[in-house]
Amino acid sequence: MAEAMIDILKGKIRDIPDFPKPGVVFKDITPLLADSQTFRAALDLLGDRYRDRGIQVVVGVEARGFIIGSALAYKLGAGHVLIRKAGKLPFRTYRAVYQSEYGTDTLEIHEDALEPGTRVLIADDVLATGGTVGAAVDLVNKLGGEIVEIAFLVELTFLKGREKLADYPVFSLIQY
Repeated sequence: MAEAMIDILKGKIRDIPDFPKPGVVFKDITPLLADSQTFRAALDLLGDRYRDRGIQVVVGVEARGFIIGSALAYKLGAGHVLIRKAGKLPFRTYRAVYQSEYGTDTLEIHEDALEPGTRVLIADDVLATGGTVGAAVDLVNKLGGEIVEIAFLVELTFLKGREKLADYPVFSLIQY
């Protein structure tokens, strides 16, 4: 049953050639999100995985990770913390600079977003090179959060982003 559903979910993800730059084939999840049945199915599959794991906070990573993270937090009865690009959070922040597949960038988290020992699920839409989520891991660790797992809707396995996260359990619903 789950394999058939994964195939249906994959069918809702479209390839956008040469976006955001030539040579890149972007995996566009917006059709999956726009379809109520596939969006619900994806979140049910992810939510079922974490139901009994004691998740206290889901950390969503800018920007599509907010969609996945907030829905998972609701499903799990957990809080939701945002990790955003520099200058987007209104309170005092910690920051992490990282190398993404498109260049150097910066992420921030409110300095009071997590209590030490908080059981955290980090959620994002796509695992590519691992740079963005690696910065998110650094920020959660800086605040003393206990990372239970890092969850993705999609993983681009050929980019080997999982290797940068070798010290943490990683799960992806769909792999390319």
